[in-house]
Amino acid sequence: MNYTEELGIKAKNAEPSISSASTMLKNDALSAISKALTENADLIISENAKDLQTAKENDMSEAMQDRLRLDEKRIAGMAKGVDEIIALNDPVGQIIEGFTRPNGLRISKTRVPLGVIGIIFESRPNVTVDAAALCLKAGNAVILKGGKEAINSNKCLGQIMRKAVENAGLPADIIQVVENTSRETTNELMKLNKYLDVIIPRGGAGLIQAVVNTATVPVIETGTGNCHVYVDSSADLEMAVDIADNGKTQRPSVCNAIESLLVHKDCAEKFLPMIAERFKVHNVKIYGCDKTAEILGNSIEKATDREYATEFLDYIISVKVVDSIDEAIEHIRKFGTKHSECIVTKSLENAEKFQREVDAAAVYVNASTRFTDGGEFGFGAEIGISTQKLHARGPMGLTELTTIKYLINGNGQIR
Repeated sequence: MNYTEELGIKAKNAEPSISSASTMLKNDALSAISKALTENADLIISENAKDLQTAKENDMSEAMQDRLRLDEKRIAGMAKGVDEIIALNDPVGQIIEGFTRPNGLRISKTRVPLGVIGIIFESRPNVTVDAAALCLKAGNAVILKGGKEAINSNKCLGQIMRKAVENAGLPADIIQVVENTSRETTNELMKLNKYLDVIIPRGGAGLIQAVVNTATVPVIETGTGNCHVYVDSSADLEMAVDIADNGKTQRPSVCNAIESLLVHKDCAEKFLPMIAERFKVHNVKIYGCDKTAEILGNSIEKATDREYATEFLDYIISVKVVDSIDEAIEHIRKFGTKHSECIVTKSLENAEKFQREVDAAAVYVNASTRFTDGGEFGFGAEIGISTQKLHARGPMGLTELTTIKYLINGNGQIR
């Protein structure tokens, strides 16, 4: 028996306790986690500092270090996120619909936990807490596999949460953190069909594709966000500057940040200098088409299909001047990742066309793509943003961590 099998067996053994736990018991466990995070903030920060030191030694980008960093404010935010999950309705046991067949059978469609969930993620140790708390509230056991860059932070958070749920009366093994960071262990986890019901990758395009291509466990694909803002010919340009700047610079290292800006030719000469001036605050590097360079000058680097297809996760953006909304939509079809897309426009016709024809989990009119988030949607903390179409799409909250069970009651019917 190898290491991952041991984790799987422990999770499977703990699953019945959490799947049948009352809402009150689950909330008590979450409350214990929230309190423990706050009480152990100094310990968490000291373990996180080890990861940050290693990140600096390995020349990790500032944006990626920001994803990794934990401080008192972020720890308080994690605890607050857990408290918000407590306040959410428990989806387990909800009756979605019920009906009676002509033969008298009474059929109810109800929500039940998925079972044992594996989550593979990178860099952001807050995911350890968000994912564990959501899985717990939805009645699932979870095995968490973070990246080696956050191993000290993740181990510390895992130990704190395990002790908290055990003190609340649930098995510690409903939450397990994989402490072996080897690629071999990751590959074994992705093939743990006997114990895992589903696996969810959360991170960059490379990680997600590796899981999708390797896993034999069913996968819910999340994350990669090559998101666009299209500035239509009728756009309020001040609004467009605010939306594009917020989408790019408010937190560039996350999947709902924009990576590309499409600008209608009729407003490009006025808009592009406005946004370039705003981007200077964060020294945003701009890759652009020939028309973009013609308007903004020699500081613009030539954009190719490679740049248009890249999720930069940094203060870098690609820009293209387009002739029409149709060209913008076609560009998004070619390079988008079906995550979040935005149009800035005063035209109701173009707004409706964009929302109708753009294929993405979230399609915005006159609002930042940074709102594609479980908390912003009112779901509490999220497990990730699903960019696929089966089972779940968009921000994945509690409901998306459940499945369906049919309950059938009769009085002797036979077929």
